[in-house]
Amino acid sequence: MTAAIALGSNLPSSFGPPADNLHEALRRMAALGRIKAVSSFHTTAPVGYLDQPQFVNAAALLETTLAPLDLLHGLLAIEHAMGRDRTSAPPKGPRIIDLDLLLYDDLILTGPELTLPHPAMHQRAFVLAPLAEIEPEMTHPVFHTSVAKLFAKIRP
Repeated sequence: MTAAIALGSNLPSSFGPPADNLHEALRRMAALGRIKAVSSFHTTAPVGYLDQPQFVNAAALLETTLAPLDLLHGLLAIEHAMGRDRTSAPPKGPRIIDLDLLLYDDLILTGPELTLPHPAMHQRAFVLAPLAEIEPEMTHPVFHTSVAKLFAKIRP
């Protein structure tokens, strides 16, 4: 199965500046499957919670044999091991690392822990731009539209 994963960081850590956090997360993600592609790194303005540094965002395609929920748990474990504490941080606030499972092949899933496709991905240029760079024809299974077309609709 191929999973699309969004990566983001806007805080320095023991690994270095935000871009180094993305590199470290990608290194750790290799334990969850085979990384097929990684976008370039995009510098983006924060959304929602505006009083914070700019983000560095990217997208990756991961070929994996893990079930979607197991993959999510693996991504959350990477975040935690890298120093992210989701319980005390403000929503959409500054973070060392953010790993979001966007798509898992063409699976549509709604559950208490995981919704696929990611429910807000089609509204976020900072997610769609990097994903369209590496897999523009990947199709959103609910909207039956390519990532490139979704991005074109909201391109800033």
